[in-house]
Amino acid sequence: MGAEDFSYMLNARPGAYLFLGQGESAGLHHPKYNFNDDISPIGASFFARLVERAQPLA
Repeated sequence: MGAEDFSYMLNARPGAYLFLGQGESAGLHHPKYNFNDDISPIGASFFARLVERAQPLA
């Protein structure tokens, strides 16, 4: 699970772990890691659409 504790949460509730690519950068826990802020709207849109499909209003 990518060395995260998220797998413990999945024992209690269904879910998924996702890596969102964001271009060239040092690794996530590297001191020179620089989050690409331009990718935030794409990631937020993806997660919102995922919820809309999983839990439709009608």
